Amino acid sequence: MFSKILIANRGEIALRVLRACRELGIKTVAVHSTADEDAMHVRLADEAVCIGPPAARDSYLNVAAILSAATITGAEAIHPGYGFLSENADFAETVEAHGLTFIGPTAEHIRMMGDKITAKTTMEALGVPLVPGSDGELKSLDEARAVAAQVGYPVLIKATAGGGGRGMKVAHDASEIEEAWSVARTEARTAFGNDAVYLEKYLDKPRHIELQILGDNYGNVVHFGERDCSLQRRHQKLLEEAGSPAITPDQRNAIGKTVTDALSKMGYRNAGTLEFLYQDGQFCFIEMNTRLQVEHPVTEMVCDVDLVREQIRLAAGEKLGYTQSDVTFSGHAIECRINAEDPDTFAPCPGTVAVYHAPGGLGVRIDSALYTGYKVPPYYDSMIAKVIVHAPTRAEAIARMHRALDEFVVEGIKTVIPLHRRILADPEFQKGDYTIHWLEQFTARPH
Repeated sequence: MFSKILIANRGEIALRVLRACRELGIKTVAVHSTADEDAMHVRLADEAVCIGPPAARDSYLNVAAILSAATITGAEAIHPGYGFLSENADFAETVEAHGLTFIGPTAEHIRMMGDKITAKTTMEALGVPLVPGSDGELKSLDEARAVAAQVGYPVLIKATAGGGGRGMKVAHDASEIEEAWSVARTEARTAFGNDAVYLEKYLDKPRHIELQILGDNYGNVVHFGERDCSLQRRHQKLLEEAGSPAITPDQRNAIGKTVTDALSKMGYRNAGTLEFLYQDGQFCFIEMNTRLQVEHPVTEMVCDVDLVREQIRLAAGEKLGYTQSDVTFSGHAIECRINAEDPDTFAPCPGTVAVYHAPGGLGVRIDSALYTGYKVPPYYDSMIAKVIVHAPTRAEAIARMHRALDEFVVEGIKTVIPLHRRILADPEFQKGDYTIHWLEQFTARPH
């Protein structure tokens, strides 16, 4: 086991990793920008190193500074959290080249899954079902027209690189295909420096279902069930559930076996999440995230597993030590992402937290690095907390989340807590009757 780990991230995920390290008896090194010198993970870590000014490219994306911090502090491994460098294959490769352990998958698998076309081709060859579409990158507008006519409109043209909804454009019929082709490529070139795109059938009422897996260095892979991440705005998740109100245990077992068999053949190691569109009883693979997910706590709650602890164990070369039959599912969990945003306009609202009081009680977990007096900086992602609840049933989990949000006090800045209260009170949500399009339609309604 490692004696010291550097955490190459900030905010609640840095604190989450720090806590897992502390329970394992591992010393921690926090890196931070000048904007985060008073951050909670910096205060609690055994050591802290400033790696640059506020801009992420000069600090949290500064590979040389991070590696220097690891070297001077004697860290043996680096945990990237999520975002920033967590899915950067070159970073993972460089970490290992410097004699350190990257707590995550191999650079080869990060690179393979980071290109959506390669990911889809790989998964299809391993027996994982896909959304109908082009065999790979579209080479011309004429090819886009031909494939669209073959799979049937509407279709979605997507960037092969990146994510977050950029480089994606829907064509509802043949008259829109040229504009979709042009806009998607322009956005992809601007956002990712790569204008390669491919085409998929556009599903009109899918759910976004993802499956959490862990693999060790010895070919053993298990899954920890599904998360329903359909509540999204502009392809950004806001609320997640485990399990999905639309998936039966038999469906979970079937897709779980398909996925674990595929990743075992790949030799995949550490944590990963496979994302699917689910409609009319069919799972269609869209991409794989080769890292820890923001929404991992709902899986931890229903499976009683510490995924970060497992990541560290596996990176240290330990075996999983259990099989799929040892993984059990209990109750229902919901996570609400609390962003420092106006709940109506979604405009970012950085500033000083005048009052902070977190909810508590049975089955309530708060993952946050906030405290009274903390200054939320304008330079990074606006998520400032996650409220996670667990209860025996979905209805009880919804009631518990209502209660927790009513107790949650964050003053001095605006947050999306009022929006979450509205979602939880909506009859359609309470019935579990929603798709990936539901939230944008919901937020457009007057209230």
